Amino acid sequence: MKQFLLPRRTLFIVLLFTSWMTTFSYVAVAETAVTLYTPFTKISVPPGQSIDYTIDVINNSVSVKNATIQVVGLPGEWSYSLKSGGWTIGELSVLPKERKNLTLHIDVPQKVNKGSYSFRVVAPGMGDLRLIIVVSEQGTFKTELSTRQPNMEGNATALFTYNAELRNRTGDKQLYGLRAQALPGWNVAFKWSGKQVTAVPVEANQAENITVEIDPPDGIEAGTYRIPVEGVTSASSARMELEVVITGSYQLELTTPSGLLSASITAGDEKRIELEVRNTGSTELRNIKFSHAAPANWEVTFQPTSIDKLEAGRSSVVYATIKADRNAIPGDYVTTLEGKCPEASSKSSFRISVKTSMLYGWIGVLIIAAVAGGIYYLFKKYGRR
Repeated sequence: MKQFLLPRRTLFIVLLFTSWMTTFSYVAVAETAVTLYTPFTKISVPPGQSIDYTIDVINNSVSVKNATIQVVGLPGEWSYSLKSGGWTIGELSVLPKERKNLTLHIDVPQKVNKGSYSFRVVAPGMGDLRLIIVVSEQGTFKTELSTRQPNMEGNATALFTYNAELRNRTGDKQLYGLRAQALPGWNVAFKWSGKQVTAVPVEANQAENITVEIDPPDGIEAGTYRIPVEGVTSASSARMELEVVITGSYQLELTTPSGLLSASITAGDEKRIELEVRNTGSTELRNIKFSHAAPANWEVTFQPTSIDKLEAGRSSVVYATIKADRNAIPGDYVTTLEGKCPEASSKSSFRISVKTSMLYGWIGVLIIAAVAGGIYYLFKKYGRR
């Protein structure tokens, strides 16, 4: 049999190609020896959101692999961390045919453009994992201060309470100073967690609920008033405008034309006192009724017993008749008279001095005279014996 022999040059080329293919196959196997895997490779989030990826490092080879883990292509202003077993890591060692997991934490900035951002998690020379984050809206670096009910209506004596939300849309925790631009005489208070405050801390991309209490001056005229309110830091601020609609002030005064609140009376007799009912507010008062608090067995009546309506700035006369107890001993007594309507009330306390009736004085004189006369008669009749 005739033997087939290759030329030396051809044989060299064959051996060189075989050696190259063997080396290429070894490198290819080495490059796929470690697989990086996560099920969520494309995620859509708003600005300021944080993302936690759980990534498996899988060793497909028959030998231990030390995989250096790197994040490549992430924008410079974005921050991230790699952790495994509670530790911040840069390299993982994986046994043959086993897997280790790590957590990739990424903070999306608050100030970021809308769009898709692609980056890679790499174990150089071993594995490569491509990830995409889609920022769903245009990011901002701002603060928001808002309320669902910016307008309230009431009288001048009411306390107006607004519930507001202060939202921090920055990437850092902020301490917001709270202030209001109120007119003189207006009192504005801020409350947070049940306490009155002048500043509120708010975590990054979080919100806090605050209460704004507005107390208008007494006697203020009816009208619409706007109170600007702000939350301010050195980095950003927010402003909203609260509206207070004053329907008027309700004020009632019960006194006498002269202002004198005292009188004298004889026990068992009655005293008629002239009262002046004044509407010192800015709104008409209706259905004003009268009541009293007097000592036991005293009687108090009013004429008239009520006032249907009293216009702002006007006054009306009412008479109170006070009758003292016939057995009242001499001294000073207090009787309180009150005028009241649904919106306002007023009280006046009268000092009533009680005197003894002259009849009892004359009866006393007659008794003394009778006793003296009796004694004189007895001495005259039996004195000489």
